[in-house]
Amino acid sequence: MARWYSDYGYFQPSVPRAAKGGIRAQSQKGAFGTSWWAKQWTAVLDRFNLGARMQRGRRYARQGQVLSIDFGEGKIQARVQGSRPKPYEVAIRVKTLQKDAWAKVAAAAAAQAVFASKLLAGEMPQEMEQIFRAVGVSLFPEAYSDLSTDCSCPDYSNPCKHIAAVYYLLGEEFDRDPFLIFRMRGMSREAFLGLLGNTTAPTPIAALPPEPLPTSPIAFWSSPADLPPQPAPDIRLTEAALPRRLGKFPFWRGNHNLHDFLDEVYIRASAHAAEALSGRE
Repeated sequence: MARWYSDYGYFQPSVPRAAKGGIRAQSQKGAFGTSWWAKQWTAVLDRFNLGARMQRGRRYARQGQVLSIDFGEGKIQARVQGSRPKPYEVAIRVKTLQKDAWAKVAAAAAAQAVFASKLLAGEMPQEMEQIFRAVGVSLFPEAYSDLSTDCSCPDYSNPCKHIAAVYYLLGEEFDRDPFLIFRMRGMSREAFLGLLGNTTAPTPIAALPPEPLPTSPIAFWSSPADLPPQPAPDIRLTEAALPRRLGKFPFWRGNHNLHDFLDEVYIRASAHAAEALSGRE
C-alpha cells in the first residue's frame, strides 16, 4: 500500500529485486540466533528504537537480499540487493576498545579458570558482560553513537532497511562464532586468546611412575586373557554428529538448514547400510 508523507505526498514502497545466492537467515520466524550473546545483540538494537525499517530489514535478511558480509576489526562491509540493478554498499563501523582495556578484560577472565576454559573452547560465558563492566567498558555498543553506518541507497533514514538486514544477519553470525563480537570491538580471536594465554598460568601435571614391562618377549607380545566376543556394531545413526561438531556454516546461503538436511541424509544412508550388511538387500 502507498504511504502518505506530509511533505512529499504519496510514496509507493519499493520492491527489491530477487537476489541469487544471497545470505539467507536460518531463522524464518522469531528471534535471530539462539545463544544469549546473539539475543543480547538484538536487544541492544531494539533498545536504540531504530524505527519501522528494522522490520523491513528482517524480511530482507530472511529473503536472502544480503549478497556478502566482510568482517574487519571495528568495521563491516556488506552488499545488499535492493530495487535497483546495482547492489547497495553498506558500511558499519563500531567504536573499538583500547588495548589496555582488552588487557584488563583478559586478566579478569583469566582469574576465573571456568571463564578461561570456556573462552579457549570457543564459548562465551554469560558472565562476560560483567567482566567487561568491571573494568569500565562494555561488550556491546551502549549507545547508537557507538555505531556509524552508511548505505549507498537513496533512503534518507539511517538505518535503512539494507543496514537493518545486515544487523540481523550479524546476530546469527555471532551465534555461530561469538568471537566476532570481539572483532567488531577491535580485537581478533587469536589476539585475545594470546592475551588470555599470557595471563593464565599452566596447571602443572604430575608425572606418572613408569609401568614395568615384562622381561620375557613371549609375555610381552601375548594377550593376558582372551577377549570376549564383541557384538556386531550398531551402525544406525540419528543425526550428522561429525558435521555438527564443525558448527554452523558461516553466512549460509541455502534454502534449508544444512544440519537438518544432513540429518535426513545420514538416517537414510545408515538404514541402507544396515540392510546391506544384514543381507536383506
